[in-house]
Amino acid sequence: MLAGWLLVTWGLQPQSAAVGLACQALSGVLLSAWLRLPIWWWAINAVFPVALHGAVALHWSPLVFLGAFLVLTLIYWTTFSTRVPLYASGPAVWRLMARCLPPQSGARVVDLGSGLGGLALHLAHQPGAPAVLGLELAPLPWLLSCWRARWRRSACRFRRQDYRCHDLSSYDLVLAYLSPAAMPTLWQQLVSQLKPGACFISCEFAVPDQAAVALPGSGQDGVPPLYVWRMGTDGVLAAGLGPDLTAVFLETLPCS
Repeated sequence: MLAGWLLVTWGLQPQSAAVGLACQALSGVLLSAWLRLPIWWWAINAVFPVALHGAVALHWSPLVFLGAFLVLTLIYWTTFSTRVPLYASGPAVWRLMARCLPPQSGARVVDLGSGLGGLALHLAHQPGAPAVLGLELAPLPWLLSCWRARWRRSACRFRRQDYRCHDLSSYDLVLAYLSPAAMPTLWQQLVSQLKPGACFISCEFAVPDQAAVALPGSGQDGVPPLYVWRMGTDGVLAAGLGPDLTAVFLETLPCS
């Protein structure tokens, strides 16, 4: 819109729609840079005019856009408050996480922001798996997770709740795939609530100004890094696998 207004104000008439769209895309990128927006906003502001023009040219029914808006709202409507979009971890991450399950009887695991439930369901299906709970605030992913658990007759449970309002003191393993913006607040919650010996694993995102140790096998071959912290008996949440996880992962390291 800004580019179109400038073209009219300066008396310039674009010779084709392509020129006008290019001007609008360029103005979106320049405005994003001037406002120092995150780089992904640059791409959105560049592509949006082109996408809008294409959608108008297709003459789609307004119901299509209404339906798309409702679906996106049900998926992302909490992002503005939690600053956590929907991320999918994938089977490679699930397999590494499964090796970190606490072996003791009665152990409990919670997945913060469980999304579509893939990780939580995978962990709950492991032999001798502990009780697994997935917390998801967005309505549609939570509902799909519940349906998947029911379809598979899984013991995994899903709860529609903001993880920031959930007490983490009873869990032996806390998992999260959130966003950089959410990590500082989550860290304070973990420091105040985790019990001694409990582990916290964050997929891809470390905690600012905190030392981090990644699980062996993560951070390579397309697998995002999995950062591990453990609550000590002294009440300090420190980076590290601990003796039990170290032993588990040493079993698969090649002999020198």
